[in-house]
Amino acid sequence: MEGLKLGHTLQNSHGLNLLVQIPNSSLVSRPSFPIQPKCNLALSTGCWVYAGSIIRKLALISPSGLPCGHSNLKQTREVRFTTRSTSASIQPMTEELVEDKSKDLPTSGDSIRRRFLDFYASRGHKVLPSSSLVPDDPTVLLTIAGMLQFKPIFLGKVPRQVPRATTAQRCIRTNDVENVGKTSRHHTFFEMLGNFSFGDYFKKEAIKWAWELSTIEYGLPADRLWISVYEDDDEAFAIWTKEVGVPVERIKRMGAEDNFWTSGVTGPCGPCSEIYYDFHPERGYSDVDLGDDTRFIEFYNLVFMQYNKKDDGSLEPLKQMNIDTGLGLERMARILQKVPNNYETDLIYPIIEKASELANVSYALADDHAKMNLKVIGDHLRAIVYLISDGVVPSNIGRGYVARRLIRRALRTGRLLGIKGDGRGNPEGAFLPTIAEKVIELSSQIDPDVKSRAPRILEELKREELRFVQTLERGEKLLDEMLANALLNSNENGNGPILSGKDVFLLYDTYGFPVEITTEAAEERGVGIDMNGFEIEMENQRRQSQAAHNAVKLAVGNSADLTENISDTEFLGYETLSTKAVIEGLLVNGNPAIQVSEGSDVEIFLNRTPFYAESGGQIGDHGFLYVSEDRNQKSAVVEIKDVQKSLGNIFVHKGTIKEGVVEVGKEVEAAVDVNLRQRAKIHHTATHLLQAALKKVVGDETSQAGSLVAFDRLRFDFNFHRPLQEKELVEIEELINGWIGDATLLQTKVMPLADAKRAGAIAMFGEKYGEQVRVVEVPGVSMELCGGTHVSNTCEIRGFKIISEQGIASGIRRIEAVAGDAFIEYVNARDNHMRQLCSTLKVKAEEVTTRVEALLEELRMTRNEVSAVRAKAAVYKASVMAGNAFPVGTSKKIRVLVESMDDIDADSLKSAAEYLIDTLQDPAAVILGSCPSEEKVSLVAAFTPGVVDLGIQAGKFIGPIAKLCGGGGGGRPNFAQAGGRKPENLSGALEKAREELVAILSEKAS
Repeated sequence: MEGLKLGHTLQNSHGLNLLVQIPNSSLVSRPSFPIQPKCNLALSTGCWVYAGSIIRKLALISPSGLPCGHSNLKQTREVRFTTRSTSASIQPMTEELVEDKSKDLPTSGDSIRRRFLDFYASRGHKVLPSSSLVPDDPTVLLTIAGMLQFKPIFLGKVPRQVPRATTAQRCIRTNDVENVGKTSRHHTFFEMLGNFSFGDYFKKEAIKWAWELSTIEYGLPADRLWISVYEDDDEAFAIWTKEVGVPVERIKRMGAEDNFWTSGVTGPCGPCSEIYYDFHPERGYSDVDLGDDTRFIEFYNLVFMQYNKKDDGSLEPLKQMNIDTGLGLERMARILQKVPNNYETDLIYPIIEKASELANVSYALADDHAKMNLKVIGDHLRAIVYLISDGVVPSNIGRGYVARRLIRRALRTGRLLGIKGDGRGNPEGAFLPTIAEKVIELSSQIDPDVKSRAPRILEELKREELRFVQTLERGEKLLDEMLANALLNSNENGNGPILSGKDVFLLYDTYGFPVEITTEAAEERGVGIDMNGFEIEMENQRRQSQAAHNAVKLAVGNSADLTENISDTEFLGYETLSTKAVIEGLLVNGNPAIQVSEGSDVEIFLNRTPFYAESGGQIGDHGFLYVSEDRNQKSAVVEIKDVQKSLGNIFVHKGTIKEGVVEVGKEVEAAVDVNLRQRAKIHHTATHLLQAALKKVVGDETSQAGSLVAFDRLRFDFNFHRPLQEKELVEIEELINGWIGDATLLQTKVMPLADAKRAGAIAMFGEKYGEQVRVVEVPGVSMELCGGTHVSNTCEIRGFKIISEQGIASGIRRIEAVAGDAFIEYVNARDNHMRQLCSTLKVKAEEVTTRVEALLEELRMTRNEVSAVRAKAAVYKASVMAGNAFPVGTSKKIRVLVESMDDIDADSLKSAAEYLIDTLQDPAAVILGSCPSEEKVSLVAAFTPGVVDLGIQAGKFIGPIAKLCGGGGGGRPNFAQAGGRKPENLSGALEKAREELVAILSEKAS
């Protein structure tokens, strides 16, 4: 008879982690990572049993001399073990033993995720998919928390679709990026497993289920779990102690900073309770600090959203109390897989192994610094892959900057590890895509769409890496020189070494070094950063790149009370363009109103509407609302200029009262402008055709990155790495106009989201979809999920023309086009312009190009002649000025010339300086200035080698002088140009240049 193995003591038996061996059982297969036993009990039957779902009663027989030392188990008794329950009830000594039905490892990351979702699904929670890392929320740059997709529900802005839900949410946070790899738990990309209640269950159920999940489903030893509660939350404390049975000495009351969640200055808030795992229980109970990372890790956070924080700081109970929880998948994997940090779990370690292989190092034998670098790569590649998969393209602003910053950190870290080449024999190849392939391989259970997007992800990574490598070596060399100079200067002046903000900005702007990489490299050499100077240089770029918010803000506006009594708007705009409706609410300047008079701007809420509200890139309808006293007399007219969706599915009609007075409760006739609606329909269908044509011409890897469907044009943004060639644009136009000429009837269906995806329907960028979706299909051409308005037949579009194609960010292109009436108007306008041009040039239309080219060549030659004359005049003027040069220095006579050349242009000024340097001979220093126009200053500094050898550089010298004229500039040590916007300061700036140059040269040459 084999023994029953328990993972911990039986004092809190609902926390048992059971491993019962019966050799011939078919219940489950034995995992390769078995839970470690601490004691053996004789069992009257034999099988391997893990936490699962089949209830059994087992007879336990205590042998003499138990290793666990449980003297109270001296006789056979019946114990009932439990892991699955549809209620939150927990009986301290009555538990069910259940079978693990999983085929994968019970402790694998994928299994932990699945078991969490299954656990809460069996307790009435709807399993919902992870939302995109690109949130539908303007207050945050990226999805940073599991609750973000439910924010409108928590605010009461949209009704709940289900009373309780559970998710495995992909998240990105970069506020602690400098800690990645240094600590055991910090990540940029992580998964947050959560269970949520929307006015359904509250503290008691949330706490008991969290304990049951932790101790029974995951089998964590109960005596290794510590609890934190808010210091004033006696209710939660009582549930933990009296109903769950956690000893008082393992519960810590903590202050608001740690255990009271707030969404902002005002709004929903409430106390928290957290569960910690104790890696070192042998340290005892005295002087315990739950923030000690060497002993504890917080893995489960329960937020009890029960109050609304008012403007005066007071708390009032919420009408609907909610639960928001988060369990860190990587942290739980670390605990269950018994590894020293999150990085060595099966979620990340395979990526680290791939990086180790490319670096030709052994992770196990590597020093701490190398291990840290490998962890950084493992973490960052996860974040990068999922960001690009969700449509983020590396750039210098917004979320694109986040992606670029992570890519460049990973690239630089790989170079520090000695990674060269792609690992496939190409020493010049990109290595990040090779590692990313491992991330994609591991993605199936996280986001199934990643594998289908793999070609685009890998291509984008390759482009970004190779583009950065081109400047990285030059930038690294320059950075090394800057750091060496900073150290040298600090030794000379006795101050700490500092890298100037100007130098940091130069690395960022010219060489693409994110300031974080420069900071890290400087810290490695013991050099500080002048961040204030950098921020001044960054100006608008810095403000945009710092746009990420790392808190989810929930705040209720003035319209909240109004919308509580307004139901969702019934949209009739697919079937009709006019209907009777009732005014349910009015807003003026954001404040509720009962009656609004003529001349006022107003926002109107109707119970039903034919007006399309802006969404999916299509702008809102225009039209009129008519209030009639009788059949023939209109008492009020409202012109509608915009319609928006707000607070869920409530339509807000924005307009101006042209006549009369409107009141809440009045019936109106809502009429959409038929002509403008048709224009929108044409452009929306044309947008679908454009996306289909793009995929045919440039490849399926291109995807939508944004769109605008307006009355006068359409705009389509898409991911692509180069400008489209003229022949490609022609081919796209021909395809679309061919489909228009085919006169194909469109088909519109409503179906389950899963069925639509299986059918191949394309989802529109940035849109969120419910379980039932609307699919718009142009048979044989296009199939997309779309709630917009469309033509019935492609022939209604009549014609399509691309009017521009350009890049708007790194890796993102934009096409603007016209169709229908806008197409005809565009063609007519161009024809009129051509007629006028032909008349002016006195040539036929087909001869315009040749004639314009000839005129441009004549203009170029004339400008060259003028420029040559000006240069000669400047040189002549300089020859006269050469006599004004004066000597400076005693041991070494240096000829110095500082002069103004009136209105000479910048190129001529440069020619004059070059002439003077040749004429005065070495050593000589020349500073020239001029005012070519009313608001322009030009400056030139030219130093011979003998002056440069003294440590004086033209580029560094001229910059501060140019600032006196409201500008800046720089250049090489021997020659530099600068400019400004304040001609009135030129005289003073040149005098300052003369004084400083004389002072420096006198000191150096004495």
